[in-house]
Amino acid sequence: MTEPMSIERLRREGEAFTQELSLEFYQSLSGLKLEAQIQQLYQKYRAIFSDESLEVAREMFAGSAEGSDDRRSARILLDWQVESRSSRQLAPLDEREIAWEGETIVRLPDGREIPYQRTAIEIANSTDRNERAMIESARVAIVQRELAPLKKERFQRERDITESIGLANGYNATWELLSGISLGTLREECAAFLRDTQPMWDDVAAAVVRRVLGMELRETSRADALALFRAREFDEFFPAREMESTIRRQVGEMGIDPAAGGRIVFDTGEREGKRSRAFCSPVKVPDEVYLVLRPHGGQTDWNTFLHEYGHALHFAYMRPDHPMEFRFMGDNSVTEGYAMLFDHLMQDGGWLQRYTGLERKTTPAFLRSAGFEELHFLRRYCAKFMYETQLYGGDPSWDALPDLYVELLTKATSFQYSRADAFVDVDPRFYSARYLRAWQFQALLTETLVERYDADWWRNPRCGPWMVEWLFGEAQRELAHEQALRVSGKTLSFAPLVRSIERMLG
Repeated sequence: MTEPMSIERLRREGEAFTQELSLEFYQSLSGLKLEAQIQQLYQKYRAIFSDESLEVAREMFAGSAEGSDDRRSARILLDWQVESRSSRQLAPLDEREIAWEGETIVRLPDGREIPYQRTAIEIANSTDRNERAMIESARVAIVQRELAPLKKERFQRERDITESIGLANGYNATWELLSGISLGTLREECAAFLRDTQPMWDDVAAAVVRRVLGMELRETSRADALALFRAREFDEFFPAREMESTIRRQVGEMGIDPAAGGRIVFDTGEREGKRSRAFCSPVKVPDEVYLVLRPHGGQTDWNTFLHEYGHALHFAYMRPDHPMEFRFMGDNSVTEGYAMLFDHLMQDGGWLQRYTGLERKTTPAFLRSAGFEELHFLRRYCAKFMYETQLYGGDPSWDALPDLYVELLTKATSFQYSRADAFVDVDPRFYSARYLRAWQFQALLTETLVERYDADWWRNPRCGPWMVEWLFGEAQRELAHEQALRVSGKTLSFAPLVRSIERMLG
C-alpha cells in the first residue's frame, strides 16, 4: 500500500533527496565527475514533487499561526515545493548548463585555448589590458552564442511555472509571500545606497583605476574590474601554503573546533574540471559538509576560503534535532551573513596583522583597497538586484532586458558591461536579495560581537562557543532580520556598511 503524503513523509524523503542532490552537485562542480544526473533524482523522488505534496505544504501554510514555528516550517516547505516544481521541469536545462561549463573551450585569436571555467581566473591574473580584452571578447562571443540562450530560456520557463501555481499575483509577489522579504523595501534601500554613495565612488574610483591599471575609468570594462580587484600587489602577504592552516588556527583560538570533529571536508586543491567559483556543499547536515576552492592565488583565495569556511562552520554546527527544512533550507541571508562575517575579517586591521604577512605600515593601504572593493561590490549588487526585480517582474520585455542590464550595471560601477551577460550574470530566485541582506546582517553582527567580546572577538575563546549555540546552532529557523533583532536589538540597514567603508577609505 502506498504511504499517503504527509508533512512527516515530506520531511523524511525531502532530506534524502536533498542529500543526494547536494552530493551530485558537489561531485560535478568539483570536477570529480563530468555530468550531473539531476533528472534521475527527480524521477526517483517524484512522489514528494507531486500535486499532492504541494497541496500538503499549502494546507500547512494556510493553517499555521503567524509567527509560530509551524508557520516558519510551512513557509519554507511551501517555498521548497514551488522551487522544486521549477527545478524538476528545468533539470534538463541545468544538466546541459553544467555540462557546457565543464566542457567548453574558449579559443583565442592567438591560438591559445582556455577552459571556460578558467577564463575569469586568466583575466584576473593578466596585467596586459589587451590580453584581458582578447580573452573577454572570446568569452563574450561564445556566451552570447551558446550559454545566454540556455539561461534566458531557463528564466522564462521558471517565471511561467511559478506563476502558474497561482499563490500570488505574479512571480515577484509569490517570492515575497514565500520568503517573508519585501522586494519593494529592499529596492528602495538599494536606490538610496547608490544615490548616497555616488560622491564617495566618484572621489576614489578614477584615481584607483589610474594608479592600479594605468587606465582611465571611462575606458574600463568588467574584465578590467576582475584584474583591478585581484589586487596582486598584496599577494606576497597572503602565501598560499599558509592560508588553510592559519585560518583554521584562528578559528581554534576563538574556541571552535576548526574541522567540527571531521564533519567539514576541505577540498582546496587544483583539479581539472573544478568550477572556478568556490562553494560549500552541505551534503548531510550537520555531519558531512564540503568546502570547495579552486586556487586563484593571493588574497583572493584567502577571502574566498574565509567566506566558504563561514558557510561550512554554520552547516557543521547546526543542531541535528532541528527539522529538515531549518537545516537545509530557509532564509539563506543567514548563512551568507556568516560567510561574510568571516570573509570580512580581511577588513579588520588587527586580524590582518596577527594572521597574515601584512605589517602595520602596509595595512592602511590594504584596507583602503578593501574599502574600495567593498563599495564596488555593494553598488554592483544593488544594481544587479534592481535589474533582477524587472527581469522577474515581467516589464520590460525579454528582448529589452540586455540593454537595461548594461545601463544599470555600467552606471552603478562605471565599468562597461556586456549585453551577453544579461541572463548569465543573474542570481536565480533573487539570491542577490539574500546577499544584500547578508551584507547588512554581517555588518550589524560584527558591531554586536565587538560590543560583546571586544575588537579582537575573532580570537576570544568565549566568542566561538556563543556563536555555535546562539547563531550556528539555530540553523535557518529565523529570517535574517528576525535573528538580527534577537541578537542585537537592531534592524537591518546599509548604515553599518557605510560606516565601515568610510573608516577603511580614511
